[in-house]
Amino acid sequence: MEVKYVQKIAEKLSLSIKQVVSVQNLNAEGATIPFMSRYRKEATGNLDEVQIGNIVEELKYFDELEKRKETVLKTIDGLGKLTPELRIKIEGCYDAAVLEDIYLPYKPKRKTRATQAIEKGLEALASLLFAQTDIIPGEEAKKFVTTEVKDVKEALQGARDIIAEWISEHEQARNKIRQFFNEEARLSARVLSSKKDDAEAQKYRDYFEFNEQLSVSPSHRILAIRRGEKEGYLIMDITIEKQAALDALERIFIKNSNSTAPEIKKAIEDSLDRLLKPSIENEFRLVSKNKADEEAIKVFAENLRQLLLASPLGSKNVLALDPGFRTGCKLVCLDAQGNLVFNTAIYPHPPQNEQPKSIAELKFLVDKFHIDAIGIGNGTAGRETEQLVRSIDFGKPVSVFQVNESGASIYSASEVAREEFPDQDVTVRGAVSIGRRLLDPLSELVKIDAKSIGVGQYQHDVNQTKLKEALDRVVESAVNFVGVDVNTASKHLLLYVSGLSSTLAKNIVEYRGQNGPFKSRNELKKVPLMGPKSFEQCAGFLRIPGASNPLDNSSVHPESYHIVEAMAKDVQSSLEDLIKKHDLRKQVVRKKYISEKTGEFTIDDIMKELEKPGRDPRAVIEEFRFDDTIKSMDDLKVGMTVPGIVTNITNFGCFVDVGVKQDGLVHISQLSNSFVSDPNEVVKLQQRVTVTVTEVDVARKRIALTMKTSDSGSRQANPSPRSPLKKPEKQEPLNDFQAKLMELKKKMGG
Repeated sequence: MEVKYVQKIAEKLSLSIKQVVSVQNLNAEGATIPFMSRYRKEATGNLDEVQIGNIVEELKYFDELEKRKETVLKTIDGLGKLTPELRIKIEGCYDAAVLEDIYLPYKPKRKTRATQAIEKGLEALASLLFAQTDIIPGEEAKKFVTTEVKDVKEALQGARDIIAEWISEHEQARNKIRQFFNEEARLSARVLSSKKDDAEAQKYRDYFEFNEQLSVSPSHRILAIRRGEKEGYLIMDITIEKQAALDALERIFIKNSNSTAPEIKKAIEDSLDRLLKPSIENEFRLVSKNKADEEAIKVFAENLRQLLLASPLGSKNVLALDPGFRTGCKLVCLDAQGNLVFNTAIYPHPPQNEQPKSIAELKFLVDKFHIDAIGIGNGTAGRETEQLVRSIDFGKPVSVFQVNESGASIYSASEVAREEFPDQDVTVRGAVSIGRRLLDPLSELVKIDAKSIGVGQYQHDVNQTKLKEALDRVVESAVNFVGVDVNTASKHLLLYVSGLSSTLAKNIVEYRGQNGPFKSRNELKKVPLMGPKSFEQCAGFLRIPGASNPLDNSSVHPESYHIVEAMAKDVQSSLEDLIKKHDLRKQVVRKKYISEKTGEFTIDDIMKELEKPGRDPRAVIEEFRFDDTIKSMDDLKVGMTVPGIVTNITNFGCFVDVGVKQDGLVHISQLSNSFVSDPNEVVKLQQRVTVTVTEVDVARKRIALTMKTSDSGSRQANPSPRSPLKKPEKQEPLNDFQAKLMELKKKMGG
């Protein structure tokens, strides 16, 4: 890539040229973002994954821009209109929108009013008028009346059509109108009169007569209006003050006050109304949509990251229940590795009401399979099943968790599930997914399309390609952050390990099946198609518990083993003792191992890893319990203070499950007594919080909550992520609801 682009990227991201070039080179060599961030800190200057990802995105943008330039130059050259000055202008362009403005006059056109007028021979008349010399337009127009142009009126109209198109393609004019849109554009929406009384349209009633400055419109509002327009209830418009725009264009194009001026003014107004304004409005529609998409994708990605890194139960025997009333509760028993060892169904709820039989069955299975914990899906009959299970005396401690089952049904019917459990029906597969999510959320959730997990905001309205790229990057980041046990990982989990393709992931599983567990990282090189580059990228993220070399179960990369071995030798100990004994590690002189290839960042990372090699970075799971006296929305009363779990975070607040099958909204204005600009500053997904009920609307299934306190201090919630989780029925509140919350805030003096 050209140096000028590298400089632009460095300036935009406030990074050094060296950092950008390093990432560019590593990316070109096939290095993944997690690998660069973890094992090439010296090269990147200790950039994190977000910074590296931003560089990669910018490199992609300028690569595509360069390809577009080649197409533009080739097209204009083919028309014989590529001057040296125009070439310099195009080659020096850094912005895709500006490039398209330059290209617009030369771009092949569909049939327009201007092209029709040109075909009738009126371009010369347009040129005469546009030159604004001392001519009489009507007299000049008579010369262009032909068999195709019936009169002076048609001739002048055709000439104005041509001028209007010239104005719309004029770079300065487009930039001026773009400036108006950028500085003062207003977003407006109105309801279609024919749909005003439709029941379905009422969810958009806050936008029936709506107007605000586009630059301050939050992403969720833009996406809501666009959805209303798409569904045929709203008309969306982005407007500017017309007269100010006309005045600005006239200052550009009106050169004289002679008899040609009125014709030029008419052409300017026509160009603004028919060509310029719609064109720039479409551009800003796209810009605002892209910006809203980015915000929504960012929210989704952060929520997904937190969910993927939720606390695992670890290697324990688990009994999992997929609750239900009429169809019963599907029950499965899993061993510590998540293997299915038993399945059945119990019917403790109406209409069967086989509660004594169900309790006896649960007690028997807990004893027979040495169950350590019970996971219960948080869907239909989830609370009722949890209360039943908690009432049982198992004769030993058995932890009970509610588990977010969002997406489990999609997994159970997927090809992945059929491949894992070809002889089981979807109900068994769904219960297994619930149990495995308790054991290790990350390993199980990677099997499900991230959009189905239920922690997004307008995920079906945003650019699906960009959403998938962002979510895949989050999954990859989470998997590599935690590390993967190569001897137990599924093909689907291995897919997200740095450097592993679907073929390599499959080959690892097949090799493991044919040759038994991997005994060392070095053995990975025997896997078919595992070349040096793939091994370099994946080795540090794959763990081998119980390997003869303890470093094989750590995040120390094999390329650095010799450094750790040298450290052990220098303090006269074995690798095992160096890892176990803090006093030995204190004797290590870090500077001694710094070289041209290995810097301080790498040495620091090695020493940190030796402290707790192979440690799972996720928090320890803890039980959580809802208020047993609250079972439905009817039990909630304004003023109640209840425990809850954060299930979804958006730009306008967060949703909290308080155990009534309908999540409540804590609006951003109610998150703290202090001002909050980003909900993620206050809450995290699966965080245990205490909330106060401020409004209950049973008819509309709306619950308003607050985390504010009556005193000057904010209520501080426990940041430990916990189960259960739940997908809110409404992931985006309607604006009238937010308005009510704001009114409530004022009443409370917030």
